[in-house]
Amino acid sequence: MTSSRPHGWRALIIPVLLSGGVLWAYWPALREMAAKWFNDPQYSHAYLVPVFSAWLLWSKRGELSAADLRPSWWGLLPLLAGVALRVAGAFLYFDWLEAVSLLPLLWGAALLLGGWAALRWSWLATAFLFYMVPLPHRVETGLSHPLQRLATVTGTYALQTFGMPAFAEGNVIVVNQSRIGVVEACNGLGMLILFFAVAAGLAIVVSRPLVDRVVILLSAAPVAVLSNVIRITATSVLYETAGKKWGDLVFHDLAGWLMMPVALGMLWTELWVLSRLLVELPSERLMPLGFQRATPQAGG
Repeated sequence: MTSSRPHGWRALIIPVLLSGGVLWAYWPALREMAAKWFNDPQYSHAYLVPVFSAWLLWSKRGELSAADLRPSWWGLLPLLAGVALRVAGAFLYFDWLEAVSLLPLLWGAALLLGGWAALRWSWLATAFLFYMVPLPHRVETGLSHPLQRLATVTGTYALQTFGMPAFAEGNVIVVNQSRIGVVEACNGLGMLILFFAVAAGLAIVVSRPLVDRVVILLSAAPVAVLSNVIRITATSVLYETAGKKWGDLVFHDLAGWLMMPVALGMLWTELWVLSRLLVELPSERLMPLGFQRATPQAGG
């Protein structure tokens, strides 16, 4: 029996040409995204998104090597959809549409090169690249002000709950002589974007039922809001007890780093609670999302 796979240098011509074409076409969009990652702290995590996607592909390399790769012309549909989105984004001057068009284009390329087996191997890692695309400016603006107000109100309520004489003046929390301004940079949008990426990555890799993974993903928003409230409350207490110097240090420099382990702890606690609420069948063998393989059944 002869293998359906091509051998030698001929097997690399089409993938190399296609990869080069995609890189050439999307280089301006990728360069603009990288500039956004570097200049906007809300997207500093985006550098790690392609690394995580590459790890997902590498961790499933055995699944690809064992698959029967047969190119499929169905790949033209998502490929053309990606091209159409790219052209529409350029025509409408909509950078987000240009960047996100890379996803269906990569799905189409996987189908064209390796068929459905290649798509099953790569679709999840490709979809995760969505988290490296900065949000449209209008979406950022629409979310920024409500989150800023929510952070102010909830932070004030938390301080009052701890017995501190706090009240809000616009988006400024007043505690005795201290005034803590919840500016746009502290509205929690960066945490929200980051925690959605973290929750999605955790939902992919954990060996849990699908309902657990969905709950983990949906919990990213309340975890981000709660983390920001903890940040504001803790720094307000520091302003009162340790002075403005320490309050500024924690609020502006250390709080973003400290909230990550806090959020991860909340997510793992959530997984622990879910494991006590949902009982798994003893015979059920769960694998991370996208790693499942069909178990052959004995024929009668």
